[in-house]
Amino acid sequence: MRDRTRYLYLAVIVAVLLGILVGFVWPDVGKELKPLGTGFVALIQMVIGPIIFCTIVLGIGSVRQAAQVGKVGGLALGYFIVMSTVALVIGLAVGNVIDPGSGLQITDTARQAAEAEAAKGAEASTVDFLLGVIPKTVVSALTDGSVLQALLVALLTGFALQAMGPKGAPILRGIEHFQRLVFRVLAMIMWAAPVGAFGAIAAVVGATGIEALKSLAIIMIAFYVTCVLFVGVVLGALLWAVARINLWSLLSYLGREFLLILSTSSSETALPRLIAKMEHLGVSKTVAGITVPTGYSFNLDGTAIYLTMATLFIASATGSPLEFGEQVALLLFMMIASKGAAGVTGAGLATLAGGLQAHRPELVDGVGLIVGIDRFMSEARALTNFAGNAVATVLVGTWTGEFDRERAGRVLAGQAPFDEATLLDDPGDTPASEGPRGEPEKEMSPA
Repeated sequence: MRDRTRYLYLAVIVAVLLGILVGFVWPDVGKELKPLGTGFVALIQMVIGPIIFCTIVLGIGSVRQAAQVGKVGGLALGYFIVMSTVALVIGLAVGNVIDPGSGLQITDTARQAAEAEAAKGAEASTVDFLLGVIPKTVVSALTDGSVLQALLVALLTGFALQAMGPKGAPILRGIEHFQRLVFRVLAMIMWAAPVGAFGAIAAVVGATGIEALKSLAIIMIAFYVTCVLFVGVVLGALLWAVARINLWSLLSYLGREFLLILSTSSSETALPRLIAKMEHLGVSKTVAGITVPTGYSFNLDGTAIYLTMATLFIASATGSPLEFGEQVALLLFMMIASKGAAGVTGAGLATLAGGLQAHRPELVDGVGLIVGIDRFMSEARALTNFAGNAVATVLVGTWTGEFDRERAGRVLAGQAPFDEATLLDDPGDTPASEGPRGEPEKEMSPA
């Protein structure tokens, strides 16, 4: 079963190439194929809520002390804030040096597209965002597709089960079995990945065309290079210094997830697999179950770089450059406004337009300049955010003593392959004295 999944991801690569071909040769046909990509992403989003709920409840419910969870969550949030700030500074530096956008002109089509995006970005206020974290019911948190709502309900449930002590063991066992069921459903959905990738790529290439890519090549290349340098230099050095893990080995281990993100332009599609793979790597359930979902709502590495460079690009293109103080104030607002939408395709564009509408309305028309290539920039945002989440999970696990470096070495060396069929480790594959991740068996593990 594991061997067959290799052909699945080869099929994804072939589907992406075919999608590009169809988009260029028959653009009208390519645009009509968009529902294929939309449908595949919807299938993935269908299981996001239950997976987040199960992983967080199991992670919290299986530890004895609530302080352990608070420590993990606090470290994760602190780390994401610091790294988002670093990404913001890097984006500001690069954007001010290359001065993107000079010489471009605003068109009526671009202005209309910008107005539409501004309307999206201005819909929700900070108060609406905070109130939106609270679901209408416990069940709706798992069905409405909100990551933050599922996170809140899972935290409350996990702490409640922890307070119940041994009486909560049967419930935890039931949730663990349900988690296995959901992961099995996800593994089945993944076989539709080639179809989804084909439709998504064909649609975006058919709608954009080659001319838009040529006219805006400088901002795209600069953005991609900046993201690569941030991941390779900043995250790579930090990962090696703290955990003695080679970044490229880790990224290679997550290669299939990166391919999935590249084809769908959304890091949310790879969230369940990242949780499973981080646990398989040697990170404890508690750390993986808390850090990964938190990162999908608060990790803004790629988004910070995007918002920075896009803002400077628009200001330059419209002939209204921003003072340094204005840049910092506007971008900090955008970073706060984009919380909870890091894994959602197109959320960065709406945040950009909404932020400009609130602070510098005269610049909103410039958003239309990058509407055509936002999909391609969204891929870089998603890939950077995903890499940041993976590194953060290993770092938090190391800082809290919840990371098995010896097991990680075996996994990254290919000696302990990930089970692509179930996305979960089988306790029967490890010695009786150890759990699925090489940890001592917990009292609440299933029999």
